[in-house]
Amino acid sequence: MQPRNMSMSGVVDLAAVKAANEAKAKAEQARAETARQGGGAAVPPSALVIDVDEAGFERDVLQRSAEAPVVIDFWAEWCEPCKQLSPVLERLAHEYNGRFVLAKIDVDANQTLMQQFGIQGIPAVFAVVAGQALPLFQGAAPEAQIRQTLDQLIQVGEERFGLTGIAVDGEAAPQQAEAAAPPPGPYDALLEAAVQALDAGDFPGAVQAYRNVLSEDPGNTEAKLGLAQAELLRRVGGLDPQRARQDAADKPADVEAQLAVADLDLAGGHVEDAFARLVDAVRRTAGDDREKARLRLLDLFEVVGSDDPRVASARAALARVLF
Repeated sequence: MQPRNMSMSGVVDLAAVKAANEAKAKAEQARAETARQGGGAAVPPSALVIDVDEAGFERDVLQRSAEAPVVIDFWAEWCEPCKQLSPVLERLAHEYNGRFVLAKIDVDANQTLMQQFGIQGIPAVFAVVAGQALPLFQGAAPEAQIRQTLDQLIQVGEERFGLTGIAVDGEAAPQQAEAAAPPPGPYDALLEAAVQALDAGDFPGAVQAYRNVLSEDPGNTEAKLGLAQAELLRRVGGLDPQRARQDAADKPADVEAQLAVADLDLAGGHVEDAFARLVDAVRRTAGDDREKARLRLLDLFEVVGSDDPRVASARAALARVLF
């Protein structure tokens, strides 16, 4: 069977995303920063390639896809092209060092999963990103094509869903950690201006100052966190809390009302309530409303921080309702 490219446009317009190598570097930077801060439990290299069955699909694929993209290799023992493709995917899973996880599914032993994914022939390669399934390619594709597809998948996970991969025991590269260090000097004044604007209650000014940093250094961790916090404070600053909560209670289907109360909850320290409200909004809505709720939840994840266990739990809940 000849390899066939499958569009990833159902998840994101790849033409609107930065070049694959730039996004790849950004993902590495975010992973290095998370490791520096002590976040994320490291896994052994053997956990990068796993055999998955129907019983463990939710745990091994859906939940893991809230941390890193999960590439699924549908294969069978009798499939000759599978014997060419699978070793390549396994080698690349180790080479990419936690930026994605490879899940191998034997179609003969897992007919239900094969049917759910609409598999017409093997080998077939899919991915699950933050609970959303998307086709990648079919057939024993050339390695160059596979690499390009993986780079696109990683940038989708990073840019669209905030996934920065998983840490791998004993695999940290010192030169990557050095590259991830925040640039000295040029951004200090802008960051200080943003903090001063926050202290003065000038939330639009703080937002602009953080955006100025990110326009020059998109991976700047301090600016990312500061921007998420400043935007939250700007949103809640214009709300009447009592009226907002009454609106949300009276109009449960109004996604804007739910977003407002989620912001109030988070600003007031009720993190689990904010996350649960937005996960529920994603579950109950569709189309643009669903996308609004999902993106706001990702914004609030930035405010709390990816190393917070409440974020990990909410990411898993989001993955379950999206899939």
